[in-house]
Parts: sequence; structure tokens; C-alpha cells
Amino acid sequence: MSRIAVVVKGYPRLSETFIAQEILGLERRGIGQLIVALRQPYDPFIHEVHRQISADVLYLPEYVKDDPARVARAKRWAERQPTYRDAHALFMADFANEPNANRQRRWAQACVFAHELPEDVAWIHTHYLHTPCSVARYAAHLSGRGWSFSAHAKDIWTSEDWDLRVKLDDAAWGVTCTRVNLDHLRSLCAQPDKLELVYHGLDFSPFPGRQNYGKGDGGQAGPVRILSVGRAVEKKGYDDLLAALAALPKGLDWHFEHIGGGEQATLLADLAGSLGIADRVTWRGARPREDVIEATQRADLFVLASKVAKSGDRDGLPNVLMEAQAMGLCCLATDVSAIPELIRGGETGLLVPPGNREQLRDALASLIADPAMRERLGRAASNDVRQRFSTDPGLDRLAARFAPLL
Repeated sequence: MSRIAVVVKGYPRLSETFIAQEILGLERRGIGQLIVALRQPYDPFIHEVHRQISADVLYLPEYVKDDPARVARAKRWAERQPTYRDAHALFMADFANEPNANRQRRWAQACVFAHELPEDVAWIHTHYLHTPCSVARYAAHLSGRGWSFSAHAKDIWTSEDWDLRVKLDDAAWGVTCTRVNLDHLRSLCAQPDKLELVYHGLDFSPFPGRQNYGKGDGGQAGPVRILSVGRAVEKKGYDDLLAALAALPKGLDWHFEHIGGGEQATLLADLAGSLGIADRVTWRGARPREDVIEATQRADLFVLASKVAKSGDRDGLPNVLMEAQAMGLCCLATDVSAIPELIRGGETGLLVPPGNREQLRDALASLIADPAMRERLGRAASNDVRQRFSTDPGLDRLAARFAPLL
């Protein structure tokens, strides 16, 4: 039985449960896979979904210096292939637009990938349109295989248009997980119909429904527990959230808990201190999904203040919002990117403009003081997300795409 090679930047990663969920779902639908990772894992934990995946993993050298002999062998092999001239020409055209070491490293990884690709791999599918896609594309041409992609968020919005056009036109087909993404990518593609919307959705089985809704109102009825899960990076807007929390009326009783790693973790902790709210904030760092579920069950309100980073990076359709909604937790978020495709403002949660700290503060104050509104929005969200964002339709569509190739 043949299989597909699934290319990812790193594996396993705590922040990419949607990719692991897809790999496992395709396995259960009879699609054999080889996971090809551009770098080794670095997270301190893995999720239960990773333990259930049986696919083999091929780790490429992250840098040429990591294994120069392996890279040299692969390049010598590549130069002897009848596909080399055309594949190398693709790399050189890209290198002319982006003449740097990063682009050269992707060619080296592609040579190793193509050289070590098992014969039973019939197709290459890459997650993300930036660096993993470059490696997958070069390797596909070197090895004489077809390729496709799944595009998500950062890979779309931080890539140059020329780079996206080249890849979109070269791929056999591609999917993306939001309508916003799809419209943008189709505007760049010579054959827009080969791109389609496939929501990655959510496997709801690990997420229990909510039995008890907290009655805290930040006053006499008790404190309100606020939760956010996400990497401590610019696009998540935690600086805005901390500022909004610090500006809440002094009499409100609340506590904020954050789960997630990220390069801004120390900076944000220092910011909470300077804003005078350090004693009302708990930073838990990266945690496995089981701990996230436990924290969500304890919480009264979930907040994600996403925004567009200076680099153009932004969220797509954050899994953490779907997870919180599935568990009946009221969500407050920003109307950036595809989040309005998930949350219907005033019906299944509240939305405020990204970067608007005053409106974020006012929405927080309103939800903290009104447990009945939190319960109404949480119940509606749980029903809505479970109806509209099940993972099964997307997985069935991908399996139908891959099955004829194997």
C-alpha cells in the first residue's frame, strides 16, 4: 500500500494540534502517511493525539552544519537524477528573488528529502506555504512526484506575493482553512478553482460539555476566572489584553490565567508587573491538552485579543477558540482575520476591534459583571460550533482527494 509524505515545519508541536488531528483522522480513513519534519521537536510536552499517531517520522537536518555529510551525499545523488536540471532551475529562480542562506538551506533539505524518500510514497502534501512548501516543492520535482498543500495563516500573510504565486501555480491543488485565506489566495492564482476551503474543524470527543456555569460577577457573587490559551507572540495581542485588564474598574474581582509558551513570555510578565496586576495573573507556560481542558472547565470567560502583527502575521481560525466554545465557555475575541467566521458577535460570543483596548476593557467589564450573559453566549457557542465545525467533513474531503493517488 502506498502512502503520502506530509511535510511540516516541526513535529510534534503543541501549537499545531489541528495538523496532528488531521494526520490521525486520515490514518483512520486508511490514508498511509510519512511525516517529514524540517526540525526536531522542542516543546516540553506532547498531546494525547500525538501518542495515537502511528506514522513514521523523517527528520531532515535543520541546518546544513547539523549533518554536512548527509547533505553532501544527497546533493551528489540529486545531481545524477534526470530531474535535476529542471528542479534546480526552480530553486535558482527563487534564489534570484531571495538570495539568502535560508533559501539555500531549503534546497539542501529538499535534496535530503528526495534522496531518502521511500519508494512507497506516491505523493507529497505540505502544511504551510512558506518554508515547508519550498522544501516540498523542490523535493517533489527532484523525485518526480506530484504535490499539494494546506495553507493556514502566517505562511500566507508573511510570504511575498511572488513566492505565493509561484507555489500556487505549481501545485496540483491546495486547500486552506478560512474564507479570508481562500479569497486572498485565489486572487493570486492563475487557476483559482484548484484552491478550495476546507475547515480543519475539531474532534469534539476529548472536550466535555459544560455542566455548571459560574455565578461570579466580580462583586458580591464572587470573583471571575478569565482564561487565555495561546503563544506569547505579537499577533495574540496579550499586551492589549493586559492593558485592558489593568484599566478595569478597581472594584471588580477577577483573576487571569494564561497557558502557552512564546518569546514574549518574560516581557509580558514584566508588563503585568508594571501595570500593577501581577498578583492577579498566573502564567502557566506551555501545557498539554489535558491541562488546557482542566483550566477551561475552571474558567468563567475565555479571551483572545488577536491582531495583525507588524510582519503581517495573523491568526487564521484559532483552535483554542473552537475548543473553549465546544466546552460551553463564553468567548471574547477580536474581529480579525477569520475569527468572525467562527464567532457570531452578540450571538455566540462577543467581538471587538483588534487593538482597541478601550472596547476590550468595556467588553470585559460587561461580561465579568453578567454571569447570565456569559452562560447564554457559552451555551449558544457550544451548540453552534459542534454543528458547524466538526472535523469529519474536512477529513472526508481530504481523504477523497488522496485516495485516488495511492
